[in-house]
Amino acid sequence: MQTTLTDWLPTTRKEVQLRGWDTLDVIIISGDAYIDHPAFGHAVVARLIEAQNLRVAILPQPNWQDDLRDFKKLGAPRLFFGVTSGCMDSMVNHYTANKRKRSDDAYTPGGKAGFRPDYATVTYTQILKKLYPDVPVLLGGIEASLRRVTHYDYWSNKLKPTILEESGADMLVYGMGEQPLLDVIKLLNKGIPFSSLNTVPQTAILLDRKDKIPKNKNWQDLELASHKKCLADKRTFASNFKIIERESNKTHAYRLVQKVANKKLVINPPYATMTEKEIDHSFSLPYTRQPHPKYKNRGQIPAYEMIKFSVNMHRGCFGGCSFCTISAHQGKFIASRSEKSILNEVQEITKLPDFKGYISDLGGPSGNMYKMKGKDQAICDRCVSPSCIHPTVCDNLDTSHKAMLDIYKKVAAMPEIKKAFVSSGIRYDLLVDDDLEVVRRNHYDEYIQQLVTHHVSGRLKVAPEHTSDKVLKLMRKPSFAFFRKFKKRFDSINKKAGLRQQLIPYFISAHPGCELEDMADLAIQTKDMGFKLEQVQGFTPTPMTVATVIYYSGYHPYTLKPIFTATSDHEKKLQNKFFFWYKKANHKWIRNMLKKAGKPEWIDKLLGNKVNV
Repeated sequence: MQTTLTDWLPTTRKEVQLRGWDTLDVIIISGDAYIDHPAFGHAVVARLIEAQNLRVAILPQPNWQDDLRDFKKLGAPRLFFGVTSGCMDSMVNHYTANKRKRSDDAYTPGGKAGFRPDYATVTYTQILKKLYPDVPVLLGGIEASLRRVTHYDYWSNKLKPTILEESGADMLVYGMGEQPLLDVIKLLNKGIPFSSLNTVPQTAILLDRKDKIPKNKNWQDLELASHKKCLADKRTFASNFKIIERESNKTHAYRLVQKVANKKLVINPPYATMTEKEIDHSFSLPYTRQPHPKYKNRGQIPAYEMIKFSVNMHRGCFGGCSFCTISAHQGKFIASRSEKSILNEVQEITKLPDFKGYISDLGGPSGNMYKMKGKDQAICDRCVSPSCIHPTVCDNLDTSHKAMLDIYKKVAAMPEIKKAFVSSGIRYDLLVDDDLEVVRRNHYDEYIQQLVTHHVSGRLKVAPEHTSDKVLKLMRKPSFAFFRKFKKRFDSINKKAGLRQQLIPYFISAHPGCELEDMADLAIQTKDMGFKLEQVQGFTPTPMTVATVIYYSGYHPYTLKPIFTATSDHEKKLQNKFFFWYKKANHKWIRNMLKKAGKPEWIDKLLGNKVNV
């Protein structure tokens, strides 16, 4: 696969000149290294802008600690700066659940930390506003999307206002940005000033308190509690979030308005879910699918190495898990690529110089939601539920796995492909049903058979997250009984096929609603099933999730009832300790804790003679 430097979008003045350009229309600034691949938002946005015949450059990981020469080297763009922290919120990227500084960064050459600031979107924008006060700044990416309204910031332990207020940016695009971005460019090319782009869907702006909200006959307004009121009362903040989450996932949403100091935040309703044609277009842009050559001698970029031979089949997730940000950013409705688009991408991957015949993932945010949608769209249009599968799978949801099966089989049949794995986590509650007709009609058994025998690389990831029904209800996850059913099916298929594959379950400790007794139950149940847990994590509060709102406020946003949450470091460590019941150093502590909890009968279950330590 022969490439030249001009196959990548320019990152330096010299590269701009190589393209024969004197000036730029748009400059994209990112906290990630520049990887020209559809899994990286800065590349997608820049390629989309390029496709509109505009001159665009990418400024990856600029130095914010020197004389700011990186921010000056490309000059000022004609239209606007686009700013993103990268594929992750910069604070999640930098710190563990215990607020310890990470020593690495998967989105930087060599995996080295220290190439982006804390609160990167704010830092970059404030620098740009100082250097180029007259050039508009448009925010995008997950950090901006999840911080578009009053939110709890775990790392500073306080409520923060919209990131527009803190950064000084002119506009924010939330969610997947292709549709609003195209609208913004279209209007700017018509000569409409940036300051007048007030009615583009899926954007947010700050107006002076005295300014009138622009009229739109198709939208109705809904006012949220002000930032000041949220600061004054945690219950009010919790109540606010219910509205925000519902409107983020409705087909026909309200325009949200919130007072922030002497201004008002206006969040326009989202676009309809991307059509197959629209999402196919995003994936068909002329990516090199490789990191920029400037990183050649700086070491591999771990995040790229993980996905370079993978294919993202769809976006969105209708799970609505309380701790997850996917639906808040990508939406709950699934945007699926066409089979042709997916097969074309697989063919492109086979041409990469170091491809050895293995596709690392045919997946998505949840691996088995491809092509799933409501049977009757009118019912979906009236729905306000944040999840399509909790507390039960919606009767209106088409959960057929046939389209996925067809793609798996066609990819596996390609002569260049030795194996095509599914590494994305799958929703097993979409695969086990007591109604045999439902199982047959939706190809559940056929899918599990194909998946386990042909697309597992030895270990299949699933995420039960907990065993306690009380905690699982708060998480919006299915009963642990579903996991037991799926494991039984997984083990049966492996045995018949003569395979020795592992099921790797993920669990969370210290989630809101979880107490020590719940963690002890988790340890007992998983031990009984033969697991010694490795894939474990402590709950990390991130903006725009139900669980984070509960963590900060103490109230469930939908019921406004108080919910216990382990918030101190000591409480969190105690919960996490139960994961490692098999370590002898923890045995004395576990005995004491179970006695205090009035559960002495659990001691033998967890630490009895049958324990393999």
